[in-house]
Amino acid sequence: MVLKVLTMTDDKTKQKAMEAAADAYGVDSIAADVKDQKLTVIGQMDPVAVVKKLKKVGKVDMISVGPVKEEKKEDKKDAGGKKDGGGDQKKDRKK
Repeated sequence: MVLKVLTMTDDKTKQKAMEAAADAYGVDSIAADVKDQKLTVIGQMDPVAVVKKLKKVGKVDMISVGPVKEEKKEDKKDAGGKKDGGGDQKKDRKK
């Protein structure tokens, strides 16, 4: 869940916002970005309960709520798997 805490402008308000979000049941981790005023909360919690806690700190806007987006790494493989020049070569035989 990503939230924008409009009053989070320095380290003091960042700490208050993180402590308020940590009080909610089911929060696993919290990341804060003071520059963008964003607070990312991860866990199995009630988003409404987290926002209620953060409203005590200041104005809060929900940006997104949902499961964590994991990046999928795909291995690129050659389509044909053939190399050039490896066709019909005859071996020299001694008789």
